[in-house]
Amino acid sequence: MQASRRARPQPRWIDPFAPEHIRRLVAEFGSPLLVIDCARVRAQYRSLARALPGVDLHYALKPLPHAAVIETIREEGGFFDLATTGEVQLVSRLGVDAARCIHTHPIKRDIDIRNALHAGVRLFVADNVDELEKFIPYRAETGLLLRVSFRAPGAVCDLSRKFGCDPEALPGLARRARELGLTVRGLSFHVGSQAPNALKHLEAIETCQRLLAQARRERLGPFDTLDIGGGFPIGYGQRAPEIGRFCAPLRKALAKLPRRVRVIAEPGRFIAGPAAIGVASVMGRAEREGHWWYYLDDGLYGSYSGQIYDHARYPVEALRGGEERFPSVLAGPTCDSIDVIAENLMLPRLRPGDLIVGRSMGAYTWASASEFNFFPRATVVAVNRHPGDAGGV
Repeated sequence: MQASRRARPQPRWIDPFAPEHIRRLVAEFGSPLLVIDCARVRAQYRSLARALPGVDLHYALKPLPHAAVIETIREEGGFFDLATTGEVQLVSRLGVDAARCIHTHPIKRDIDIRNALHAGVRLFVADNVDELEKFIPYRAETGLLLRVSFRAPGAVCDLSRKFGCDPEALPGLARRARELGLTVRGLSFHVGSQAPNALKHLEAIETCQRLLAQARRERLGPFDTLDIGGGFPIGYGQRAPEIGRFCAPLRKALAKLPRRVRVIAEPGRFIAGPAAIGVASVMGRAEREGHWWYYLDDGLYGSYSGQIYDHARYPVEALRGGEERFPSVLAGPTCDSIDVIAENLMLPRLRPGDLIVGRSMGAYTWASASEFNFFPRATVVAVNRHPGDAGGV
């Protein structure tokens, strides 16, 4: 995917979190903007790699399927988690080796399987008998991970509500796969997004360890892979657990697996979320019931869509500072009354053209934005795309 406006050459190092650089980018590319800092993509990837040594990190494209992020992860030696034909086609266009990709959507059309196979992807996920049967025509060229459900009410997004089989049903599903002549490479799970702690991950790993051993005893397939999903938390204005500390019990649990078991993970938000900011401009203002309302050129139907779809609240601030502050509301540009980003903020008195910056806006923002009311999505600008640009980050 490309930015909606042509990017001009950038200096070797830009700090897109610094006000002077934000203003400069807006002067060059206009507003609204989503600014991706590839140096922070690298830093997030490396911090998780240190926290989970020996685990192959498959970046999940869903939160931010942008070429700059994919290319940065590829340069780091990372892998990729694909869930749709569009994602398969995107990484193929970028020259990603299909052997470094898995297809993890548990529910697929036949054309999705064929498109992935055409691109060279060979490892897929299934969670029920109907899905197993879809692979019968392709059993000679595919391997499967069986997804297990572990409900996590404490997670912000409980993905096991929608996908996965009960642990008790897994042996029967694996036996059916063997009857169909399918090759089961192992198991997968995802405990949900923004997990508050590692307890559910631990439960899932320990349960899957027993299921892997049982399947091997019954000779149900290789069962040499465990996909521990994602869900690693980041902070949205509040401090999140330090990733090394969060993953410490996971490292201990994974060390108990047989050495032949390959462990993979599917980080998405953790890598993309902190790596981007959203920049919007004030279009107009009005004073209503003692509050200043500021109407921005981005909103809930645009980059702030994650406040609806992802239950996130992005930290926002005005670049104009050092003045008296007043009760304020930030509203999006559309004619819809629900298009309100934040209320009861204390902001300086702003004027049209002033800038509002949203932090930690890399995940589930631009990716889920629309052009409702014909307001265009934010232009994406990626900076610090090469490691040398980032001062060794």
